[in-house]
Amino acid sequence: MISLHKLNGMEVVVNAELIETLEPGPQTVVHLATGNKVVVREKADEVVSKVMEYRKSVNSSGKAVNPISGYERGRD
Repeated sequence: MISLHKLNGMEVVVNAELIETLEPGPQTVVHLATGNKVVVREKADEVVSKVMEYRKSVNSSGKAVNPISGYERGRD
């Protein structure tokens, strides 16, 4: 998880594993695999740096992360 800030200054914690794309601009738009979008104050390169730091910490633990854990489709 990474901490970002919405335009109103409110902190939001985002699952870094679910980030699909970033739209750089005056405000960065974070597109998530869930279909949600979050508009944040941080620049795109700051978000990328935070995601990289998160990934380093996860990879150093030696545990695999499943970003959709608990959201698997049911079998019919």
